[in-house]
Amino acid sequence: MTKKYAIIVAGGSGSRMLSDIPKQFLNLGDRPILVHSIQRFIAIGRIEIVLALPKNAIEYWDKIKTEYFENTQNIKTVEGGATRFQSVKNALMSIPEKEGLVAVHDGVRPFIPTKIIEETFRLAAIHKAVIVAVDSKDSVRLTKDEKNFSIDRKTVKLIQTPQTFDLEILKDAYQIDEKETFTDDASVVEQHGFSIFLTEGSYKNIKITTPEDLEIGEVFLKNLNE
Repeated sequence: MTKKYAIIVAGGSGSRMLSDIPKQFLNLGDRPILVHSIQRFIAIGRIEIVLALPKNAIEYWDKIKTEYFENTQNIKTVEGGATRFQSVKNALMSIPEKEGLVAVHDGVRPFIPTKIIEETFRLAAIHKAVIVAVDSKDSVRLTKDEKNFSIDRKTVKLIQTPQTFDLEILKDAYQIDEKETFTDDASVVEQHGFSIFLTEGSYKNIKITTPEDLEIGEVFLKNLNE
């Protein structure tokens, strides 16, 4: 059976959330946002989690993790870097194996459906590089040289996580030098010469970065629990 890994990137601060507490540790319902995200991956079974945290957050995580997880042996913690690229690279370096599948997920996307996680792993075994995306509901304009142009929103996809890959391919891709254009893992793998396969995401798979996002998250959580 192919071994599965999930790298959960949780390097954010509370600046946009207007909070002294890093956003991943803010409560959503009765537990931190980050805990919800990790639980989504554990729910699929037989998976190892690598959690990339800022150095100053690791001690706090170590204090609270046993409140939410009976078994933390399959949740490894690594120190994140100054950028998302560096955090993912550090997490990849902590995985000794070369063979397997690895999903990279934002720690503040707590509503990713487990069926979508499972589907990305299934497709990654075939296509090697899979990311979830949704259609844009809004009109879209492209800005260039102080001008802006309307473009067909049907040609635009909004990218989410998880982004799931063949482990060896992702490790090899992260050997290249970091660029400002690397906003996600797909852009790194694409630069390495691999094509990206898109699969359907979820509009509820929001990234919680602002107080408004947290309010929306509370509504989603309430609906889940009803």
